[in-house]
Amino acid sequence: MANAAIVVLAGTESHADSGRVVNALEAAKEFAENDGDELEFIFDGAGTQWIPELEDEDHDYHDLYAAVSDQASACDFCAGAFGADDAIQDADVVTVDDNEGHPSIRSLVADDYEIITF
Repeated sequence: MANAAIVVLAGTESHADSGRVVNALEAAKEFAENDGDELEFIFDGAGTQWIPELEDEDHDYHDLYAAVSDQASACDFCAGAFGADDAIQDADVVTVDDNEGHPSIRSLVADDYEIITF
């Protein structure tokens, strides 16, 4: 049994960013498919811009995203700061604001989650 918090910080502007989000999605899927593992899958910072892109059924990685989207959340503050808040709300992705509008990484560490960033 493992506790993992996968945090997507990569934006949507480069090929390298695409690679990071695909790796994050693959890792999230691996944890989600392993019974007994606990997963927090958080889009934070510029990473919040990925949600509206991945929600598009024509996107190359939509199916991979769809496999873990029910476990996804997004930073409330960053969703607004990066202009993704309406799309995130439309996608029914939960926003988190435990730490002054942001997810609480400290709480995850205190709950024995391994933090993995992409």
